[in-house]
Amino acid sequence: MHQTTHIETIVIKQTSQARTAYRTCLNASLKCTRYLLRQGLSFRGHDESAQSSNKGNYLELLQFLADHDEKVQAVVLENAPGNLKLIAPSIQNDLVNSCAKETIDLILSYVKDRYFSIIVDEARDVSIKEQLAMVLHYVNDKGPIIERFMGVQHVTDTTSSALKEAFDEFFSSANLSFSKLRGQGYDGASYMRALVTVAKKNIDVNSFFTMANSLVNVVGASCKRCDALRAQ
Repeated sequence: MHQTTHIETIVIKQTSQARTAYRTCLNASLKCTRYLLRQGLSFRGHDESAQSSNKGNYLELLQFLADHDEKVQAVVLENAPGNLKLIAPSIQNDLVNSCAKETIDLILSYVKDRYFSIIVDEARDVSIKEQLAMVLHYVNDKGPIIERFMGVQHVTDTTSSALKEAFDEFFSSANLSFSKLRGQGYDGASYMRALVTVAKKNIDVNSFFTMANSLVNVVGASCKRCDALRAQ
């Protein structure tokens, strides 16, 4: 009889309000995440309890936004539902990973069908895990070489098969083509030196790199020779 008080109308209204509140909370959390990532700052604090005077950059920045925006204050931290505060470490990691994926997708949109090279550096992180840091290089429309950090890939060991698997996984996730790969660089690790030794035993490969090295030395020693080579 009274449509404004009908249960369906009330449920739809509450659902719409909850959706708006969640979007406001999520946008505030993303603003904090983007700011901290852009500035290269840490997220977590040593003491994030309610009594702490400094809860860490993420929580303090979220509190700052709440203090200066009534709409944000109404839906974050203590005013947010207990299971929807978006402040848990796992949620922060999800937000960071989402930003990383969007950033990588944007970088790859610039690469498109261009040729590229990749540099890989092996390192052990604070969690005592072996990681491969991958850096992409490509040439933009104006000519300069662009360098972009693409992320890290965890490997269980540094054998050639493990490296190939890591490469395959990286190229698959980034939707890159090996046919466009024009150079690879490494940190001089022992397994790479072994590959170099094997390559040198191939006469054709050894002759090619010997000639390339001589060409770089001869041409690079003279500006006129460099200009002459560019003119070819």
